[in-house]
Amino acid sequence: MKNTRLIIIVLVIGTMLLIPLVAMQFTNEVNWKLMDFVVAGVLLLGTGLLAELVIRKVKNIRYRVVIVLGLLMALLLIWADLAVGIFGTPLSGS
Repeated sequence: MKNTRLIIIVLVIGTMLLIPLVAMQFTNEVNWKLMDFVVAGVLLLGTGLLAELVIRKVKNIRYRVVIVLGLLMALLLIWADLAVGIFGTPLSGS
């Protein structure tokens, strides 16, 4: 039963990565390279697997929620910086 969540995580991430792939077929506004897909996949999979680890190991519900929300915030901040260089870090190429 525990492995079912891992399969769901991988399937959801695969589906999420299909969205820009399909969008690239219909518009020039979406222009992802292979490395963009790799980075997005690593970020999403890493966050999903870390969240799963927290769900399995942390017994206190409040701590679990706070840690998972922190992981999601970190994902969103890194994603925003990579997308538009919101913080101007070297990570975004600024």
